[in-house]
Amino acid sequence: MGIIIRLVITAISLWITTLVIDGIQLTAGTAAGKAGTLLAVAAIFGLVNAVLRPIIKTIGCGLYVLTLGLMALVVNGLLFLLTSFIADKLDLGFHVDGFVAAILGALLVGIVSWVLNMLVPDGGDD
Repeated sequence: MGIIIRLVITAISLWITTLVIDGIQLTAGTAAGKAGTLLAVAAIFGLVNAVLRPIIKTIGCGLYVLTLGLMALVVNGLLFLLTSFIADKLDLGFHVDGFVAAILGALLVGIVSWVLNMLVPDGGDD
């Protein structure tokens, strides 16, 4: 159940990001199509982060230290662009236009997801 909650929270974060940032588009026509697209992109984003982020952090540890963590913004933006690329290959209606939009989108998704995760109990607090 926790995975489904996190998937929905990420989908809501992606939806808010498409509304706020100009370079990120959601092109599905109907409300159900948009919801399905957002859930699919959230799953892709979760898989990309789960698989690639630990590898990149391990390999680029020196750059993270050297840039005082600012490299994380670049990595998050690149992972967001990769998510957009995969969504495009799967014919999902989600597209990110450029690196700056990707960095801002990844940053906003992270902030909104963090806030929503703080508001939703995960069941482990009993």
